[in-house]
Amino acid sequence: MAANDFSGYSVSQKINALVRGIQGHERWNQALARAADAETMLDLLESASQKLGLGLSRRQLAETPPLRDWLWFKKNKPLLTIGDELPRYRQQ
Repeated sequence: MAANDFSGYSVSQKINALVRGIQGHERWNQALARAADAETMLDLLESASQKLGLGLSRRQLAETPPLRDWLWFKKNKPLLTIGDELPRYRQQ
């Protein structure tokens, strides 16, 4: 198997390769953090998957942890927070 041939990998292994591929990469991290919504994040993740030759579908990206969880948090507020939503200095 060639170094960039991911055809024999499971979806989970491909997701792990994607996370490792973008982890610590400043441009990708900033783009994902600034994404307006989960759909924009999916666009970015799909683009990263294609650039790495992983061939992951939007559905696979959206349904497989940890990316599924990243997308959920982009759409929703956390179930539990420590403290109030506002920083202490802004509370009345």
